[in-house]
Parts: sequence; structure tokens; C-alpha cells
Amino acid sequence: MSQSKQTATPLSAPMERPPLLKRINLQQYVVYLGFLAIFLFFAVVLRDSGFLTVRNLSNIVLQTAPATIMAIGLVFVLSAGEIDLSIGSIVAVSALAAAVTINAYGMVAGVAVGLGAGLAIGLVNGVLVAYVRLPSFLVTLATMGLFAGVARSLTDLRSIPVTDSAFTGFFGSGALLGIPSLVWWTVIAILIGHIVYRETRFGAHVLATGDNNRAASVSGISVPRIRLAVMMLSGGLAALAGLLYAGRLQAAKYTLGETDLMTVIAAVIVGGTLLNGGKGSVVGALVGSLMMGMLNNGLILMGLSVSDQMIVRGLIILAAVAVSLREKAR
Repeated sequence: MSQSKQTATPLSAPMERPPLLKRINLQQYVVYLGFLAIFLFFAVVLRDSGFLTVRNLSNIVLQTAPATIMAIGLVFVLSAGEIDLSIGSIVAVSALAAAVTINAYGMVAGVAVGLGAGLAIGLVNGVLVAYVRLPSFLVTLATMGLFAGVARSLTDLRSIPVTDSAFTGFFGSGALLGIPSLVWWTVIAILIGHIVYRETRFGAHVLATGDNNRAASVSGISVPRIRLAVMMLSGGLAALAGLLYAGRLQAAKYTLGETDLMTVIAAVIVGGTLLNGGKGSVVGALVGSLMMGMLNNGLILMGLSVSDQMIVRGLIILAAVAVSLREKAR
């Protein structure tokens, strides 16, 4: 009786597991770690300067609300592989247009005109970028200067007061259930922005366009429509930020939004949105915006000059861009 040959089954070699730090993508947590580090630093250094008071922390949240709204729009724009430098000018034009209209025709007309101005500017940017195929950097750089001039000439450099209590309460200085209206606007905008960005076909098409627009076009995505949509979305949210500024300050002026561009870009990139498109985070932009607001607040309490604050913000943007481009190269 012949013995059957027993074939030894070789034990499969155990798969090498990558080190823990490589398995965990630390970059997606950089903004949260940075936020915590800056908070702890100021909490210790400025413990006797009122940094940790409820009033100061709530002011940080309220002051960053318009920038956070703009940051949501810029997440979509950058994720699609474009850029919008005109958001600061849109803020000023929309706020002034709304203020003038409110004083003449009431709140509803003023809100419609203010938001309409932002959407119209976004439409102009979008058409030039999507269908005329001009670089978004140059287009929005031009419209930034153009509409900054429009804002200055619109009211001859005068500040326009907003006395409509319904408008100021709804868009800035009011409260609901004890929570300031600016916080409500921020929460609602973040929730809607996050859902649209992560859970809808439009958000997926935005990411696909920014990652590889040729492949997106071949797969049936209308790349020009996506580019037009994100530019209009950015313009509309910048206009909303202008309304929030006007409501909180109870006035509109041509200087509104002119210093926000660098802060918003820093917040978005620090929050995990790649400069070259294809990846982003609405929640990360919120944390990045709060981090920039906290940084500005802490530097002021430390007594640093405006020039020193600009240097610090510039260094943060430089570091964030370097990380963003490095991640895209991988």
C-alpha cells in the first residue's frame, strides 16, 4: 500500500506592518494639533492678560465668523484646482450695496441686492475662468482690484450706517436661544458645506475636477460647469460674509474684507485643503479659521505690532503651502 505524499503547505510569511506613525496620516491632524498647541501657549503666556476669559474667547469666535464663511467657499474653489483672490473686494461691494439698498428700500431688498452682487461677481469670474479659459489667479487678481475701486467709488469713501434693527439682529448683533446669530450662521454654513462637500455628487465632481480635470472630463463631468459653480459659490459666501460684517458693525465701509484674504487662505490651507486641488476639508477650514483668529487675538494681547502679526501669519501660510505641495507631490 503506497503512502500518499503529504505536501507541506508552507506557512505564509507574516505581512510586515508599517510603523504606527506611517499608518496614521498625521497631516490630517496637523491643524488640530496646531490649534491645541497655540491655545496652550497663549493660555500659559497670557494667563494674566484675560486670554482665557469667556468674553475674550467668545469674541474670537464672533470675529472669525465672516472669515469662516469665506473659507468654506474657498475650500470648494481650491479643491477644484482654482483660486479666488477677489473675496475681500466682494465683501466690501456686497456690504455697501446692501446697506444703501436697506436704507432706501428695506431689509429684504437689501439682502437680495447684497447677495446678488456677490453672485454676479462670482459669475463674471466663473465665465472668464471656465469658458474663456483664463487663469483664475489672473482673473480674480484683476477683479479684486476692479471691485476694490468700485467699493471706494460707490459711496465716495463714506461709511454707510445700517439702522434696520431686524437686519442687524438677524445678520450680526442679535441672538437666538442665548446664542449669537453669528455663531448660528457659522454652524449652519459649516454643516451645509460639509454635507455638500462630502456627501453629494457635486462635491465628488469638485474633487475629481481638482485632482485631474482631463480624467474628470472623460468620465462625463462638465468641468466648465464645476468651475463656474465653485466661483459663484465663493462669490455668494463672500457676499454673505459682507452682510455679517454690516450686521455686526451696523455699518458698511469700503475697507471691509480688505485684510481677510491672507487670513482665509491660511485658514483653508492649514485646515488641510491642497493648494493644487483634489483634497480639502470644510471642518478643517473652520478649525484653521479659529486658529488664525486666536493667533491674531493672542498676538494683540502680547502687544505685537501689526507688522509683526503680518510676519507671523505669512510664516504660517508659507509652512502650510510647503506641506500642501509636498502632500500633492506624493
